Formats: sequence, structure tokens, C-alpha cells
Amino acid sequence: MLGSKPWGQSELLIAGSLRDFVPDDHVLARVDKVLDFGWMRAEVRDCYAADGAGRPGIDPEAALRLMLAGFLVGIVHDRRLMREAQVNIAIRWFAGFGLADALPDHSSLTRIRQRWGADRFRAMFVRTVQACVAAGIARGEVVHIDATLIRADVSWESLGVRHADAAMAQGDGDPPNETGVTAQAAKARAERDGKQSGRHKKICVTDPDATMATSARNRRLEPAYKQHTAVDDVRGVILDVEVTTGETNEGGEIERQVDAVAATTGAAIKTITATRGMLTEMSMARWSGAGSTR
Repeated sequence: MLGSKPWGQSELLIAGSLRDFVPDDHVLARVDKVLDFGWMRAEVRDCYAADGAGRPGIDPEAALRLMLAGFLVGIVHDRRLMREAQVNIAIRWFAGFGLADALPDHSSLTRIRQRWGADRFRAMFVRTVQACVAAGIARGEVVHIDATLIRADVSWESLGVRHADAAMAQGDGDPPNETGVTAQAAKARAERDGKQSGRHKKICVTDPDATMATSARNRRLEPAYKQHTAVDDVRGVILDVEVTTGETNEGGEIERQVDAVAATTGAAIKTITATRGMLTEMSMARWSGAGSTR
């Protein structure tokens, strides 16, 4: 017999919790078992109006769970995250929203991050690392440190040459600068030899925090950021992370990162591994007696 199914169902009735529809091995279900955000409200209370004044805000734990869900399922853009949360039962359940609950606008997550500030997120990160140390899945004794270039999400058309832009702003006649070079010639020369210092430095007009950098001499310069990460040896727990512009020298960050790891974990670092180029003379002299430094 040919099967048939009625279509056009207008209502959905559920008896029970949304948790019943989330598999136990789902990443959000596994994380929820060990997640404790009971301290969240006290941590961010000073960011909101006192005594119930102002418009009702988003619950801090719900906002942080939405951000965490995006990270765990691999969604980096807020707009796409909230679009996925509209139809994803696991994300709705994890963030505490029912099927009939209205989700916040994606722009609310951006405003919340701006309101809380980087220092408060840093405090949350440190608290999480310390919980990992207390649970025995991180020790902070053997630490691996490295830096990774992250290509900025901008187009090549957004790049400009600082000197050429300044020269062009002098007038429509494309006059020569003080060295007798026209703006058009300066721009062509900068594009040809890729100079990144002084007047010919390329900049990203849509994302000025991203600077030109490359991971190899045989690759072209690209607008990028640089992520400096310290990882524990036991389970790969991230102990410290810092994001800088792409042109930042990682050797200047390693000592600060080592101090931050020791302060967070409360443990004496015995061994540090890093690339040779990251180790400055000061770092090598300081840590040569603390274990094997490579």
C-alpha cells in the first residue's frame, strides 16, 4: 500500500522538555552537564540599571550560552547563529529558550559584548581555566605556546596605500609629493614591491585593526590578525589566548603569556615548548633553568 502523510500541520503540541529531543552525545548536552553559570548575574550586575530601571534585558546566562553554543557548533557570525537558533532545538534548549519564546536580535549579542567589555570576558575565561585545573584536566606545568595568523574577513578592494591616498587628497591634478613622485606612481610602486613601512604601508580601510602579514616568505602579504595561544599538555586545555594585529612579533608576547598562565593556574611551569623564533634572549635566560625550552 502506498503510504501517505497529511501535510499543512498548523500546531505542534509537546509534552515534556526540549531536552528529550537532544541526543545525550550532542556536544551541547555534554557541555551542559558540567556547565555552571550561577555566578554570572553577580559578575555583570554593574553593567545594568539598578532597581529594575530601564527596558528588560536579556538574561546574562542565556546570552553567554548563545555565544558558547555558536562556538561549539562552529558558527562564528551572530546573524547566522540566531538564524540557526530559530530552527535548532538543541541551541534553544541549551540557551534556555522554549519553542514559543522570542529569540533576541543578533545585534543584541554585539551590544552585550561591548557593554561587558574585554576585561570582564577575560575574568570569565580565567575562571573557566581555574575550574579545569580544579577538575584535574589541566595542570599548567607543561605548556605549549604558538601563534597563528588569522586572515581578516575583508576584501582586497578594501586595501589602500596610505601614501597614495594622502597624495590623492591634495587635489584632482595628481600633483607630485615633496619627493617629486605623483600619487599614481607611488601607488603603482607600492603595489609592485609590496613595501610595508613608512609612506607606502598598505592599510585596510574597513578594518583598520587588521595589518598586513604573512606566514612565509613565498606567500603574499594579507590583512590578518595574530592569535597567541598557550595550551596545557594534559588535555589540550587553552590556558591563555591573546589576539593582536598581524604584524605583531610573537616573541614579544611569550613572556607576558607565560606570566599569565602561571598566575591563572597557580602552578610553577616546568617545561615550555615554542618555536625558536618566539624565544627572545630574555625569555631563554629566564626559563633555561625551568625545564626544557625549545
